[in-house]
Amino acid sequence: MSVEERARALRAAIRHHEERYYIHNDPEISDEEFDRLLHELERIEAEHPELVTSDSPTQRVGGRAVEGFETVEHVVPMLSLDNAYNEEELRAFDERVRRSLRTAGRPAAGPVDHSSETPIDTAVAYVAELKIDGLSIALTYEGGRLRRGATRGDGSRGEDVTSNVRTIRAIPLALRAPEGSAAPPPGLVEIRGEVYLPRASFERINRELEDAGEPLFANARNTAAGTMRNLDPSLVSKRNMGAFVYQLVMAPGSPSIAPGDTGGTDGSPFHSHADTLTALRSWGLPVEPHWRRCASIDEVVAFCAEWSEKRRALEFETDGVVIKVDDLALRQRLGATAKFPRWATAFKFPAQQATTTLTAIEVNVGRTGAVTPYAVLEPVKLAGSTISMATLHNAEDVARKDVRPGDRVLIEKGGDVIPKVVKAILPHPDGVARSEPWTMPTHCKECGSRLQRDEEAVVWRCENTSCPARIRRSLEHFASRTAMNIEGLGASLVDQLIEQGLIHDYADLYHLTAEQLETLIVAPKEPKSDRAVPRKLGKVGRNVIAQLERSKANDLSRLIYALGIRHVGEKAAATLARHFRSMERLMASSIDALQSVSEIGPVVAASVRAFAEEPRNEELVRKLKAAGVNMASQAPEPGTQLGPLAGKTFVLTGTLTAMSREEATAALERLGAKVSGSVSKKTSYVVFGAEAGSKLEKAEQLGVDRMDETQFLAFLTAYT
Repeated sequence: MSVEERARALRAAIRHHEERYYIHNDPEISDEEFDRLLHELERIEAEHPELVTSDSPTQRVGGRAVEGFETVEHVVPMLSLDNAYNEEELRAFDERVRRSLRTAGRPAAGPVDHSSETPIDTAVAYVAELKIDGLSIALTYEGGRLRRGATRGDGSRGEDVTSNVRTIRAIPLALRAPEGSAAPPPGLVEIRGEVYLPRASFERINRELEDAGEPLFANARNTAAGTMRNLDPSLVSKRNMGAFVYQLVMAPGSPSIAPGDTGGTDGSPFHSHADTLTALRSWGLPVEPHWRRCASIDEVVAFCAEWSEKRRALEFETDGVVIKVDDLALRQRLGATAKFPRWATAFKFPAQQATTTLTAIEVNVGRTGAVTPYAVLEPVKLAGSTISMATLHNAEDVARKDVRPGDRVLIEKGGDVIPKVVKAILPHPDGVARSEPWTMPTHCKECGSRLQRDEEAVVWRCENTSCPARIRRSLEHFASRTAMNIEGLGASLVDQLIEQGLIHDYADLYHLTAEQLETLIVAPKEPKSDRAVPRKLGKVGRNVIAQLERSKANDLSRLIYALGIRHVGEKAAATLARHFRSMERLMASSIDALQSVSEIGPVVAASVRAFAEEPRNEELVRKLKAAGVNMASQAPEPGTQLGPLAGKTFVLTGTLTAMSREEATAALERLGAKVSGSVSKKTSYVVFGAEAGSKLEKAEQLGVDRMDETQFLAFLTAYT
């Protein structure tokens, strides 16, 4: 096989595996095998640049940021959708459709389809699709190759974000022609859809921001929109964006698939929307799989009710259902207003919102010194839980929303998880004057140090490393499950240890004695109770000492993460531990050595170097080592697969009782196994606990071996 033929074969194989992974959620090879294919193609193209094609997988990630986005015109304006908020409004939409079809005139040109002359008392078929909560995108393909990606903009013109779109692996750089199916149009077409940030990616990004002491993103939709407007394609690539498409628009004059076939609206070569979605998927495009053709509005109503609850199990955010007339010829007769197509509407799911009174705005000092405001609320029920606090993100967020103590406020669960204040409800119903606008305190509430903020930053910080609040939060982080995992060392005990002067840093924990903790006087959990009195810690104290002793044997990756180095999250800590193998080597590494590590960039490298150069941190590491804390990595070195479970892939689902997910993952990785977040034919075992969901169902469908927690513990015992 020639080099050119090998490059062509590699491009075809990589695109095939991208489609299996990103579109069908059914990978056929491991990540490592996929990377080998990609790296081989990169090597061939580097040695033979004349073989590089515009749709090669190697051309997805741009090497530098662009200077700005140009505006481009859409083939056909991208209209908004009218909304329906309940069953009554859905049925009113259906009545409008049927009434309009009875009175609407035929198109001025083109053949007449008498079967489409639907009277008002005949049901109309619709297609119901989940409404993706992301950023609208228009993808232009010419001759089957991706030429441009643009945002919706004002509907007529949008921003050209092609360089960012090309980094999204769910979006093919070239359409394929499946055997036995309609081939992609040979001319210019615009395919519309939505780019989004998966829940897991959004949570990972916010965890990394929290670890770094940076402000968190408010929701996945805003993060997706901001990401697509970022001028650095490499950042877009790192965020693992997803995409779904839902509409085909033919450019005027562009040849259709079947010559002479007029098809439906927008010059489409198909007669129905259901056929269009099927074709888009067959061309290798990502189509959200839960769409349904509904024979009547009754089936539409049932679909909306079904997904109002089921949506929480999805990997992406959805805020409703889009309902479209299926017959494209009927759409043509219905037409559009200046703003909305008459043949579609968007049903919005009931918001997870409630109203209550904001009693106060307080601030929290984090372990990196970041000072963030939060709302203290009169307790209110929301989405099955009682909410008494909500996030306000930062001082600018408070000022922008202009919420003040005493205001009646609207709150909601961002992403159905994190409570946040949406707005103040004004004017006050009782006519009472509002309090003065809230302002950020100038000094730390814990230590009195003056708060600082960089000119271009939104986060205020307490720079006093000895601040009790910073120490308290740092110790809580150090003891947390994903760090050193010291069970029993929670916030209340940490407070008592600090107040009584027993600990001042992490290393002091390992000098505590069983006698000290057994006799430690702790405050009651319910201080207002008549029977609540201070008590000795007793047996709980002995258990904490045992947990501290056990934690000394943790892998180096846990210690690196536990130290709270700014910008170093769990993944970066594991990468650093596996590469440098010891804390001594890590502390002595230069910035260049740090940046040479795969996935470690300049920000993390500079942060690690700054930590290592601080004398107090050097002393802290020395004290931890003297206390017997492990300073070496126990994980296999990069590029090796050691252990009896090497080559095996596990998926964990449901709630485990004997150990946490993190502990189970660590146990499997120590034995050489890989732990994945999704089930495929390549999965070796699915381990399930209580309330296991769709992953267990998929494992059963694919015939993947499954084991419950009891079987899993016995399995681990056999290998340890």
